[in-house]
Amino acid sequence: MFGLGNKTKKLEKRYQQLLEEAFQLSKSSRIKSDEKTAEAEKIRIQLEALKGSE
Repeated sequence: MFGLGNKTKKLEKRYQQLLEEAFQLSKSSRIKSDEKTAEAEKIRIQLEALKGSE
């Protein structure tokens, strides 16, 4: 139980970081921005799965 909350917070932080990077890249490279967005989407799915199992 204790480790699950910590993992969730780390994933949420990484998710926000990836979205910010995708936004910054959207100004210069659409392909790289899309890659970061896809990576963030995978993390969002993991977060939903973790929150659903709590």
